[in-house]
Amino acid sequence: MHKKELSKIGKQSTLSDIILGGQDGLVNVLGVILGVAAATSNYKVIIAAGMAATFAESISMAAVALTSKMAERDHYYSELEREKREIKEMPTLEKKEIRDIYQAKGFKGKMLDGIVEQITSNNEQWLKLMMKEELELTEIKNKDIYKGSFVVGFSALIGSFVPLTPFFLLPISSAIICSLTVSSIVLFFIGIYKAKSTVGSPLKTGIQMVLIGMGAALAGYYIGHLFGQ
Repeated sequence: MHKKELSKIGKQSTLSDIILGGQDGLVNVLGVILGVAAATSNYKVIIAAGMAATFAESISMAAVALTSKMAERDHYYSELEREKREIKEMPTLEKKEIRDIYQAKGFKGKMLDGIVEQITSNNEQWLKLMMKEELELTEIKNKDIYKGSFVVGFSALIGSFVPLTPFFLLPISSAIICSLTVSSIVLFFIGIYKAKSTVGSPLKTGIQMVLIGMGAALAGYYIGHLFGQ
């Protein structure tokens, strides 16, 4: 794989981590803080709940990203060892799998024979190709695991402060309106950026993001309102 392709994959992965953490932090803290604000008018309780949710969410998201990536890494190496054994113990069957892969790509005859011979003449090359083409698995390095978990956690922290910040600056009633407005705008632009960076309609994705956020906000608000009553 070329360096440009690896760089592109890395950027897409980082973008995905930023969106995942930022959106999750914003939506969850928005729901929590509006729920608490609906249940009580005690300013300290609202801020304390918002701060607790902010840091618990960011740490939790980072931990989930870390453990899930570690699980993917462990699965990759487990499959790698299995493929190594199969190449050693069942080389004829594994060669046939290489032949089937390239035959499906449209190669045939002497060209196909040459490709199979070339690939299977080098065990390391053979193993890498089996991991990529047959199992569709990519190696996850430790530095990428820790970088990804940090990005997710930090993005969740930043996203969480979007709905929380107005409560530091404004009276509770005004803060609720400002928090909803600012959160909706941020979610909308996250959706647009996500669609432009990947695929999909920017407007549609932006609206979907807003609806998800407002759904969480309404759920939190009405539950808080119910207990407040």
